[in-house]
Amino acid sequence: MKKNIKKGKITMVITIGIACFALALIMSMQFKIVNETDITSIENMREAELRTELANWKSKYEEVNQKYEETISKIEEYKQTSESNENTAKLVDEELSQIYLSLGKKDVQGQGIEVTLRETNNEEIGRINGDDLLVIINALKMAGAEAISINDERIINMSDIVDINQTFIKVNGKRIIAPYIIKVIGNSSYLETALTGNGGHVDEMKKIGQDVSIEKRNNIKILKYSGEIKTKYIQ
Repeated sequence: MKKNIKKGKITMVITIGIACFALALIMSMQFKIVNETDITSIENMREAELRTELANWKSKYEEVNQKYEETISKIEEYKQTSESNENTAKLVDEELSQIYLSLGKKDVQGQGIEVTLRETNNEEIGRINGDDLLVIINALKMAGAEAISINDERIINMSDIVDINQTFIKVNGKRIIAPYIIKVIGNSSYLETALTGNGGHVDEMKKIGQDVSIEKRNNIKILKYSGEIKTKYIQ
């Protein structure tokens, strides 16, 4: 898109340059007509010849003036077209930026929380599984999370969180290992309460001895979704 805008600007500059050159040439012709006029010959012309010559000059002047006005009109038209294209391009860029943001295809940053889940050596407590992460992610979404990632894997609507044979977890088709670091952008108080309030999943995990911590942060950076967004049934 930016390349097309740049190309349009170059074309506009070249066109205006040509128009200005043509205008200068027309004015030069006008001056030449005046310079080539022999004053002595005019004095010797009869009245009829002077009238004829005057009519010719008037015709040439009107022709030059018409070309001048046409050139000015074209320059103004090019200018207005350029401004219109720039405004349109700006709106398109803003809309595309919003779309990329909604799809998770753009790096973002802002206030929020960081949730860290670590495995313990206590076999009785059990390992952290994909369902734990899934429940936490859903709770964060309901609490108004604007962007989420797990171990820098951006979570979008089509993300999958899968537990493989109760041995490891895959997010977006990629294997991740503990510690699991969940970054979330949103209202930090709402997000924390959704996880630690009465019945919150983090609260339940802590009760059985699992190692989960939450930190509020003023500036969290979440990377964009790096995969390809594919659909099978949408037409």
